[in-house]
Order: sequence, then structure tokens, then C-alpha cells
Amino acid sequence: MNYLSKQKRPRPAEQVGIGGIEEIVGFHIRLAHGAVYRHFTETFSELDLTQKQVSVLWLIDDHPDIAQADIGRRLQMDRATVMAIINRLQKRGFVERGASTIDRRRQTLHISEAGHAALLAARACILDHERWLKARFTPAETALLVELLRRIHE
Repeated sequence: MNYLSKQKRPRPAEQVGIGGIEEIVGFHIRLAHGAVYRHFTETFSELDLTQKQVSVLWLIDDHPDIAQADIGRRLQMDRATVMAIINRLQKRGFVERGASTIDRRRQTLHISEAGHAALLAARACILDHERWLKARFTPAETALLVELLRRIHE
């Protein structure tokens, strides 16, 4: 068999690459999101908290008496999602609902002692997760990455 006949033979799929998809930015964002999400899930498996639940707990801790609607706006989540998360966190004893002293039509939220303890454990996991993620970049690259990602989601 000569050199030319070897060139014409199709190669196994695993050796070919991904073709045109390689140039699709959204494809790489999806793969990166998947890798980050898998690592986050592994890091948080013992806490039994999701990314969204941690974000909501953190926001409530930083802003006592915040309203559900404000959480949705700040975290870019729809009303039904926020309500489901708050219901789960309340069932676990992590957050408490109350009436606003300014507007009785609004419910406010604050974190309980159990919720604060869960958030402290989550923050420790987040530090591990962030170290894993940031180890792939220099500090300048990390800052640039955050800036570039903000352009997409803001």
C-alpha cells in the first residue's frame, strides 16, 4: 500500500476532531459551563445545596429583609424559580419569611442560624471550587474572563 492510498482511507471518528463546531463560541461556553458545573456539584455533594440555593442564601445574608422579587431581579431568575428555591430553603430551616415594615404587601426574607451555618460551609466549598477554576488562569486572565463573560450576560 502506498502513501496516497493511506491518505484516502477514512480515519476513525475519535481521530477526526469536531470539525466546524470547533469555531462555535457557544459550544465552548457550553463545554466550559459543563466542566464548572460538574466540579461544583462534586464539591457541594455533601452539603446538598445547588448553585442557585447557595446564591440565594448568600444574597439574603448580604441583604437582610430582601424581597423575593429583588432576588429574582438580581440573580436573573424568574418568579416561580425563586419561589421554589425559597420554599425549599424554608423547609430546611435556612430562611424565614416576614412582612416588610415598609410595604405590608411585600414579604421579606432573612437567613436563620441554620442557614448561616450552611452558607459558611458553602463558602468554604466555593473557595475550593474557585481555586480549582482560577488555577487555569493568571490573575489578569481571570479578571479579563470575568469582564468578557459579563459582556455576555449583562
